[in-house]
Amino acid sequence: MATKSRAVSVDLNSVFEGAASQFRGLNPNEPGQWPLLPKALTWAAVSVAVLVVGWFLLLSSAHDELDAEHAKEPTLKNDYRSKLAQAVNLSELRKQKLQVEEYVTQLEKQLPGKAEMDALLSDINQAGLGRGLQFELFRPGQVAIKDYYAELPISLKVAGRYHDIGSFAADIANLSRIVTLHNLIITTPKDSAGVLSMEATARTYRYLDATELEDIRRAAAAAKAKAAGAGAKPAAGGKP
Repeated sequence: MATKSRAVSVDLNSVFEGAASQFRGLNPNEPGQWPLLPKALTWAAVSVAVLVVGWFLLLSSAHDELDAEHAKEPTLKNDYRSKLAQAVNLSELRKQKLQVEEYVTQLEKQLPGKAEMDALLSDINQAGLGRGLQFELFRPGQVAIKDYYAELPISLKVAGRYHDIGSFAADIANLSRIVTLHNLIITTPKDSAGVLSMEATARTYRYLDATELEDIRRAAAAAKAKAAGAGAKPAAGGKP
């Protein structure tokens, strides 16, 4: 038994000594001429290094993307619940949309067109004359173009009795077209004998026709392009 144990120990020592001898005198410039064991260990080390580098370069970024997608999950669930509620109430939402469109159409009908403005100015004038008021000033101002409508201010100054002026304001409010009164100033002139004087600015509104809307869009696009060109010139020349 002792002889057998000694033989095994001697054999293992010789194996280790043989393995160690393969690593002696290795030329790093000629790895193809290395013995089998150094080649195998070097291949294993390179494989592990490639896996580690691949993890940090590829799998790590993919893991970060996965975490980012997981972070979006609560928001997506909330969006899903919101859209699901809209889908359940889709028919009701469509009815509300139609009601809003009808309301907008009714409001648009209260806005005169460009060709109807003269008739509206005549209606305002007739409302005052019908109440026995005397117009001391009736001067349409400059039209202000907004995004979807045009606004026309009219400077007014009328003289008449208190109740007639109040009825005139009510008649203006009851016109089929939208007319609003602003900056009302009522004074009592000297020796008026019960006659009051009212200064105000009446504002009426009209919708813009397709040609005017197209002109506004073109002007906005041209202004935007001009601003973009002006901002690009200093950068292109290198100097302001």
